[in-house]
Amino acid sequence: MNEKLIIIRSDLSKADTHIIQPEEYDELPELNDEFFEKADLYEGTKLIRRGRPAGNSVKEQLTIRFDKDILEAFRSTGSGWQTRMNDALKEWLKEHVIG
Repeated sequence: MNEKLIIIRSDLSKADTHIIQPEEYDELPELNDEFFEKADLYEGTKLIRRGRPAGNSVKEQLTIRFDKDILEAFRSTGSGWQTRMNDALKEWLKEHVIG
């Protein structure tokens, strides 16, 4: 079994023998509710992902090509441009009969 050797360029013996002084406690973050809300959550050794839950709408990921000027126009509107592009296509479908 190959074990990787980790080289630490620090004198850990000094860190091990350091005794935290009362004034150093002011530098430590307070472990309040906000801290724990942002903390990683584990079930055993498995990391439970945080973030936005999966939506209930059905969307399909695919690769599609658009003209550069169309993409630049939507991207120039900032964050959320893909949603606005999707909304524009939905609006077009309402106004046009396909088939």
